[in-house]
Amino acid sequence: MGNPFRPTAGATPPDLIGRGGVLDEFAYGLRIGSGAPGLLSIFTGARGIGKTVMLGAAEDLAMTSGWAVVSETATGGFVGRIGESMRLLTSNLGDGPTGRRITAVAVAGFSVTTQLAPEAQVDWRTRGAELLRLLAERGTGLVITVDEIHAADRAELSRLAADVQHFIREGLPIGLIFAGLPAAVSDLLNEGVATFLRRADRIDLHAASISEVERSFAETFADAGITISAGHTREAAEATGGYPFLIQLVGYFLWQEAEQASNTLDASAVVRAVSAARRRNERVVIEAALSTTSGRDRDFLRAMVEDSGPSSTMNIGTRTRMRPNAVGNYRTRLIDAGLIESTGYGVVDFAIPGLREYLDSHPSKR
Repeated sequence: MGNPFRPTAGATPPDLIGRGGVLDEFAYGLRIGSGAPGLLSIFTGARGIGKTVMLGAAEDLAMTSGWAVVSETATGGFVGRIGESMRLLTSNLGDGPTGRRITAVAVAGFSVTTQLAPEAQVDWRTRGAELLRLLAERGTGLVITVDEIHAADRAELSRLAADVQHFIREGLPIGLIFAGLPAAVSDLLNEGVATFLRRADRIDLHAASISEVERSFAETFADAGITISAGHTREAAEATGGYPFLIQLVGYFLWQEAEQASNTLDASAVVRAVSAARRRNERVVIEAALSTTSGRDRDFLRAMVEDSGPSSTMNIGTRTRMRPNAVGNYRTRLIDAGLIESTGYGVVDFAIPGLREYLDSHPSKR
């Protein structure tokens, strides 16, 4: 049995820990069709919390149910690429028998990058309606997924939202699922053109419980014949903080250790695996997130490191000698960047597990 853990962005893990029931409304929507609340969903959460993985799980569920899927990332021109995907799907279905049912169609990765010209926007809507009617004749529909909406052009997002709303009003079988950082999602929901998205099922993804991680590790390793004590399993689970990306990293390195030690994991193996996982998390998640911060951003973060838990913005202002309006501006910048999160009125905390410890041990990054 090969290593089942997949610590890569968007890769499907062996166990969606702590995600039981998250897609129940979506699955029900696939059964009843157009207008079902679950067909309009938004995944939010901190970096590495598993938003892309949940999009993939929704796509798999849709295809298993016979729906077509168009998967996109919100880089420039993504609405145009969705339109091109629709055109290709329409071409493939147009000559087929009416009774034919889609079993698994997914379209992603087209190289079309141009923005839609104004005169093409009506054609986009017409093309989409044509495809959706063809799918409806076959008892199925289309699910569009859009990842990383925090990087999207707001005009494009609003256009897509308006057209999907039009399809829903016509009773056409369409589903739309977004994923993005919480601040970006909140901004989107407050925009006038996309107000109908406020009715979307907003799913805020959080860390799994340590007991769920412990159970998953114990079952996964036992099934593979890997010996690890209950205490060491608990230690490994606690090291993840319930954070999905760290769960995959710790599991991945534990598996490597087991392969080198006749399928037995002792205390030193757990320490090595956890250390390797934290180093990889620092490189892949933390350093990437910090790469776009300014000196004053880091002053704000340095002031937070002085606390063992959530920080008062009043104390941050005192420590940085920033005026209240400046504290508010940097607070907003860092929330938008997914580095910190609000945990109450006038209180913030780090949004990425391990960020406080990383900044504390790397003064130059602070």
